[in-house]
Amino acid sequence: MPSNDARNLLQCAVPTAAAGAVVVAVSGVVTGGKGAVGAAVGTLLAILFMGIGLFVLQWTAKTLPQLFQAMGLMLYGAQLLLLLIFAAVFKDTSLFHPKTFAIGLVVATVVWMAAQARAHMKAKIFYIDPDSAKDEKPEKTGSSS
Repeated sequence: MPSNDARNLLQCAVPTAAAGAVVVAVSGVVTGGKGAVGAAVGTLLAILFMGIGLFVLQWTAKTLPQLFQAMGLMLYGAQLLLLLIFAAVFKDTSLFHPKTFAIGLVVATVVWMAAQARAHMKAKIFYIDPDSAKDEKPEKTGSSS
């Protein structure tokens, strides 16, 4: 992973993990151990889904730029579907508190999206690829009269 991609991932994951730790602590105090576990599972699931999504979108942007928008839409749809499947499978679980799971998931997702928007705004992204300008020689056009 190039350094810009790793920096972008780090700028999103660190604030999300910090917010998740706060949600886990508050959930632990309010609802006990199962609440803390639920919030931790929600936070980790959000970081995992969003991190994989960011990696896939960055790979798509570099290798198949013509499919970037379609891949983004498909990826977010797949993330939502996988999350719904996870929630349906663990709907009646006694491993963790489902409401704190949902709160941890939502808080982590919102923080990730805000951090990703901030990272994108702070990134210095070239409008043109400076390496491609060196490789191409300009062609003369028009008449030479």
